[in-house]
Amino acid sequence: MRIGIDLGGTKIEGIVLAPDGSELARERVPTPQGDYRGTLDAVAALVAVLEDIAGRQCPVGIGMPGAWSRATGLVKNANSVCLNGQPLQHDLEAMLGRPLRFANDADCLALSEATDGAAAGAAVVFGVIVGTGTGGGIVVHGEPVTGPNGIAGEWGHNPLPWPRPDELPGPDCYCGLQGCIETWLSGPGLARDYRHRHGAALEASTIARCAGEGDARALETLDRYADRMARALASVINILDPDVIVLGGGVSNAVQLYTAVPARWGRYVFSDQVDTQLVPAKHGDSSGVRGAAWLWPSPA
Repeated sequence: MRIGIDLGGTKIEGIVLAPDGSELARERVPTPQGDYRGTLDAVAALVAVLEDIAGRQCPVGIGMPGAWSRATGLVKNANSVCLNGQPLQHDLEAMLGRPLRFANDADCLALSEATDGAAAGAAVVFGVIVGTGTGGGIVVHGEPVTGPNGIAGEWGHNPLPWPRPDELPGPDCYCGLQGCIETWLSGPGLARDYRHRHGAALEASTIARCAGEGDARALETLDRYADRMARALASVINILDPDVIVLGGGVSNAVQLYTAVPARWGRYVFSDQVDTQLVPAKHGDSSGVRGAAWLWPSPA
């Protein structure tokens, strides 16, 4: 058995997986937002609950926002900013008294879907999270790719490709730059675009639902969103040429994207034909936490 923990911005979720990938237990608790020490305590307490259910100590994998700085050993680039500059791995390993495995949450999504999800069996998988932020992860032949800087797949902090005049210079991003893909394709980015065009505040999930019901303003907004996603993913295809791109996160529930985006990206991909598949995550919101568990490739 193995435990996966998904350290999210609003919730911390944990599961116990059996060796065959079946789920034996699941628990979630609110994230103590802005409270690093509180976050450590919440993760440790959640692991204790799951191990009590499992009846034994289990290997633990943790999916987290951001990445490790190889220069300092501290967290960097997390949109849960209280984690940045903190020795998260050191502190949690000390609290739990054992080695842990960590990966970016988008890497966990990609690993989950490449292992037994929508991209099972694919050689090269690009996993996308479009939710509170916009992340990306790469899995090649079943192994996550992190790179020497620990940032492989971080497409969300590239600029939106082929920008229109009215998209320049782009919204401010928490990273300190403007016009990052995240500012356009995250859930807050979709909501901001709707508010800017129509003067009304709607959550991204509401916009997607209204578009599915035929609302003209929501459809217009989602059409712009699909075009931006097509441009952004075309740049990934031009570099990585993945077999499958898997979408996760709240915005991935907009079913229109799976036809609208591939219908547009051919204009931007440097090929006469695009065979890359765009699919929703089979495990949905559970992909991140399942991928964290799969960071341990065999039972302890």
